[in-house]
Amino acid sequence: MKPCIDNPAAPARGAARRWLAAAACAFVLCACGGGSSGQGGGQAGGQAGSGAAPPPAAAAAPAPDLSGADSSAALQAHAEGALKGKTIAWVPLAMGLPLTEIWTRVMREEAQARGMRLEVRDPNWNTTAALQALSALIGEKPALIVVHNPNVQLYAKELKRAEEAGIPVIQVNMVSNYKTAAYIGPDWHEVGRLLADEIIHQCGGGSGQSGKVSIVQGEQTSGVSIEQMEGLSAELATDKAIQVVSSQAANWDTTKAHDITATVLQQHPDLCASVGFWSGMEIGAAEAIKSAGKLGQVKVYASGGEGKVDCQNVDNGLLTKVLSYDAPDQAKAVIQVASFILQSGARPDAFRAANYSTLHWMEKGKYDPALCYDWNNQWRDYADSAPGQ
Repeated sequence: MKPCIDNPAAPARGAARRWLAAAACAFVLCACGGGSSGQGGGQAGGQAGSGAAPPPAAAAAPAPDLSGADSSAALQAHAEGALKGKTIAWVPLAMGLPLTEIWTRVMREEAQARGMRLEVRDPNWNTTAALQALSALIGEKPALIVVHNPNVQLYAKELKRAEEAGIPVIQVNMVSNYKTAAYIGPDWHEVGRLLADEIIHQCGGGSGQSGKVSIVQGEQTSGVSIEQMEGLSAELATDKAIQVVSSQAANWDTTKAHDITATVLQQHPDLCASVGFWSGMEIGAAEAIKSAGKLGQVKVYASGGEGKVDCQNVDNGLLTKVLSYDAPDQAKAVIQVASFILQSGARPDAFRAANYSTLHWMEKGKYDPALCYDWNNQWRDYADSAPGQ
């Protein structure tokens, strides 16, 4: 399955909503117009054939009764009863990152709009603290838990325990071996494939370049690294001119990404491209390339959702291209899916669903300014002044 990739020059997201509204209006107008024409034609035919006066107008149909169980008021009451006052617990890898701060801010706003509360348990990269937080939450029984898995195995037993305790779980971006009610994030195989396509275009056969590529992974046992690597490797293998000279894990650490890349450049000064599995980490690789005086010569690619930070880094040339998964939209999807699950009243294990994020290419002067979200609320000023917009 190939996710939609936004054209940077495409209209804003509101276009889809405007199209739906226009279609609805057209349907109503056609229905009303068609009914009037049909009635008018029948009357004219009767008069022409008989000369008789038109029949008296039929009595108006009684207004529908909206006071029953299927009324809008009942639907609203059902939603409020299922959501109001409920707590959604959120366990990120760590706060203080643009990605997790964006997710948290937008999830909190969306939850509050529905009468719910978002409670954050920040383990600050400490996996022991994360497991303790998750275990404690199962005992506290929030309405729903949202997790950002460090790797595919660490939370598996606790996620199963949460479901057995009647608590639905949504996993964001990094999926566990144990699948819960919903996963919200990119199709990482497709992300890897798309990044590889860009690398092949710039460094592959016929490009005149060395074909040498350095891969900077995150945590090797995370779902992001495993699946992104599978998609990337499979696609790179289609071009014999591509040579992967380094594939190392920086464990989401900017400094490690810098040091890995600095060493690779010493060994391979003709490196064509570096690709990282998270833009927040890959910026370290970009700084190493800049320090070596090869910025622009060595292409730098990454996937990410860092909002304004990604916009700044493509504009200043540190990152050649970023494949964004739009963190604010992901956060909205989390609360929308949570709202549906809670209103359904179904058991947590009744769902096994995925909501794959729409992907957007970002490069200098070519991106949707809405991707430049800043959780400090400065993003609007930046979006207004973004080049090429």
